[in-house]
Amino acid sequence: MTSRPDQIQEILRLLVNSSPDVEGAAIVTMDGLPLASALPAGVDEDRVSAMAAAALSMGERTVAELKRGNLEQVYVKGAGGYTILMQAGPDAVLETISGPAARLGLLFLDMKRAAQELSRLV
Repeated sequence: MTSRPDQIQEILRLLVNSSPDVEGAAIVTMDGLPLASALPAGVDEDRVSAMAAAALSMGERTVAELKRGNLEQVYVKGAGGYTILMQAGPDAVLETISGPAARLGLLFLDMKRAAQELSRLV
C-alpha cells in the first residue's frame, strides 16, 4: 500500500502526464504551503503556493462581496497561458498551469476529477 503523500504525488503526475494542456500542477494549503507538486523545472514551488493562496483569497472575497455563492475556481490568463485554481476539499487548492492554446473545458474536467481524488487525501 502506498503512502498518502505518494498517492497525492501520483495524482498530480497523472494530471500532468495525461492531460495535454497541463504543463504543471500543485496542491497547496489555504495558507499557501505546498503539499506536493509536479511543476516544470525552474518553477519555485514555494512562490507558486503563496501566489495561489493570495489569488484564492481574493477570489473568495470577491464572490462573497458580490453575493455569487461559493467560489469554485479562479483562473488568470496571461500572454503565455493560464493559471487555474480549484478547491480540492475544505483545506487545499489544486493549481495548474497551461499554455495559451489550452482547451479550458477539458482542462476543467481533468482538474475536477483530480480535485475530487485529492480531496479524499488532504
